Amino acid sequence: MNYWTDSHAHIYLKEFDADGREVMLRCEEAGVQKIYMPNIDHTSIDNMLEWEAKYPNQCLAMMGLHPCSVKNDFEKELYLVENWLSKRKFAAIGEMGTDLYWDKTFWEQQQEAFAVQVSWAKRYELPIVIHCRESIDETIAMVEQYHDEKLKGVFHCFTGTIEQAKRIVKLGFYLGLGGVSTFKNGGLDKIIPELDVNTLLLETDSPYLSPVPHRGKRNEPSYIPIIATRVAELLGISLEDLQTATSVNAQNLFVK
Repeated sequence: MNYWTDSHAHIYLKEFDADGREVMLRCEEAGVQKIYMPNIDHTSIDNMLEWEAKYPNQCLAMMGLHPCSVKNDFEKELYLVENWLSKRKFAAIGEMGTDLYWDKTFWEQQQEAFAVQVSWAKRYELPIVIHCRESIDETIAMVEQYHDEKLKGVFHCFTGTIEQAKRIVKLGFYLGLGGVSTFKNGGLDKIIPELDVNTLLLETDSPYLSPVPHRGKRNEPSYIPIIATRVAELLGISLEDLQTATSVNAQNLFVK
């Protein structure tokens, strides 16, 4: 495949309101033809679906509840997610998962929301897109608990150890690599050379986590080739081989 895929980008957020069209043109120039958009919660659905309607051949929506939006009323949020899943097809269930970085108050609720969304993934035959900031071991353990032949997905924004990577890959899940791959002290320079390209997806997590040399500024999907250049260098393969492998991986994982 002679195009790049951004497997995780919140391109529908307000950060892109002023120049969305220009952003998409830069994607085209950079060869980024597929952009998978993870949902956050009820506040993001309308904008995400509007973006998908505007760019139906490039931007594909997911449906899920982000762990940072899991609060006391998370059942209401999940009801909306399930309602949408019953209405139409989405590329995946996501962004879902766990997060112990900001607040540990709702850990039990996060685990419950995780289990519910995994059950939907199996019912609707959709992959899951997992967020696991400061909670990767706990989240791997949950996937191991619920794992069967129906469950597949990706650990987005992977920054873990080689041991954690092996556990994830053993489950048949992919590893999402983004801007952290380019950080001098990101730690992935020791991990990526040990990984198999057939287990990898590329992502930006736009508008967050911009790669060097744009670190600290707004991220966008057209930066995928910057991330890819570093990942290919660390893997010791050509950009063309990385492009083909990661786009095929995304196509194999996500619902078309």
